[in-house]
Amino acid sequence: MTNATDIGAQDVEMEVDPTAETLADEKKNQDVAAVQEIREQIRQIEKGVASKESRFILRVLRNLPSTRRKLNGVVFRNLSQSIYPAGADREAAVALMPAVEKDATELPDVPKKQVASKAPIAEVDAYFYLLLLVKLIDANDLKRAGTCADALMAKISIQNRRTLDLIGAKSYFYFSRVAELKNSLEGIRAFLHARLRTATLRNDFEGQAVLINCLLRNYLHYALYDQADKLVKKSVYPESASNNEWARFLYYLGRIKAAKLEYSDAHKHLVQALRKSPQHAAIGFRQTVQKLIIVVELLLGNIPERVVFRQAGLRQSLGAYFQLTQAVRLGNLKRFGDVVSQFGPKFQLDHTFTLIIRLRHNVIKTAIRSIGLSYSRISPQDISKRLMLDSAEDAEFIVSKAIRDGVIEATLDPAQNYMRSKESTDIYSTREPQLAFHERISFCLNLHNQSVKAMRYPPKSYGKDLESAEERREREQQDLELAKEMAEDDEDGF
Repeated sequence: MTNATDIGAQDVEMEVDPTAETLADEKKNQDVAAVQEIREQIRQIEKGVASKESRFILRVLRNLPSTRRKLNGVVFRNLSQSIYPAGADREAAVALMPAVEKDATELPDVPKKQVASKAPIAEVDAYFYLLLLVKLIDANDLKRAGTCADALMAKISIQNRRTLDLIGAKSYFYFSRVAELKNSLEGIRAFLHARLRTATLRNDFEGQAVLINCLLRNYLHYALYDQADKLVKKSVYPESASNNEWARFLYYLGRIKAAKLEYSDAHKHLVQALRKSPQHAAIGFRQTVQKLIIVVELLLGNIPERVVFRQAGLRQSLGAYFQLTQAVRLGNLKRFGDVVSQFGPKFQLDHTFTLIIRLRHNVIKTAIRSIGLSYSRISPQDISKRLMLDSAEDAEFIVSKAIRDGVIEATLDPAQNYMRSKESTDIYSTREPQLAFHERISFCLNLHNQSVKAMRYPPKSYGKDLESAEERREREQQDLELAKEMAEDDEDGF
């Protein structure tokens, strides 16, 4: 009986759960694949530096969103052995690395032939620290991220290499992001201005674009709209900047113009930012821009189309703005006040609360316009009741201002105490259709010009089909000989 029990216990002990081993093997294989992928990216960077072609480095940086999801402490420790030789540089990098997870499987040591024997080039060194900084930000390790960002800026600031410009531009963005997470944006403003001057003098267009955007975000974070507007006027944004940087710049420009009451320019810049942004990604950016576009359109007196609020990725986030649009469209002051009080904290987080407060005048104008279309004659007392104003005098002042601004075609008779609406004129007899067509044509021409500028052409390929001077002389000589032979044949024929 005892022997049977022992045999059963041995059988139970021999049964091993294969799930844990399978997961460990999969995790190890993923880490190995990530190390090999990053090593290939480093070879691409070295190839770009050797050939002085920035497209290889640009290709590596485009894969950064997918690469950052594969980073961990095991991958960094394995990479540091093949990038840095044993010494102070490797120890400094290891000190900033994230901790290895408890269930992580260590990779085999790097073979001796792959261990670094000399210091890496500046581009590879900056790229490794950039990956490290991105991982620390994702892990929310802000203390180490700040130290890593300062070390990365120190490495970039002492270099003057055009092949480092693209990696440096990406590093400026994450350096500013770390400062924003630590709530210390004001402390890096002088450094960003100094780097912007240097980038401008060195014709570092990508770095210039990123630094201008970082400074604009810095100013707008503290609501310094005047300083941001001065920066835009004093600097020239590079035309060769990437579409993502252009989208950010146009969004910041739209916010500045909206704050300074230039709603037409703000709407134009925001629409361009939405068009330049990725169409199937960056949903958060598209939501932010679309919210501001809706508010600016309402301030312009236009009502956004319902299809805007039905987009798949924007439907839930635009719910509050749909209710706001309904209140403005109906000219209902009470409903407008309820929406503002209910969603006030959300509007403040979206940086649209100040603009929405200005919409009260538009709600009143819409209500007065609907009253003018509905009644040929109405008293200020009735207007004050419909608009829920305090007194008839307030209604009279509001109506007189609306008449002066051209909101309604009416006359105010204080003696008989009523407002008389004029007969509506045919809009096609005015310049409104001409102005509308002009605006649409200007938008299409501007879009065409930007599309032509954004087109890419293969480098140095324009001269492939053109013949050289020697080839041209040979062709002319052959043509001349052929002409002589043809003339001789004609003479022989005669």
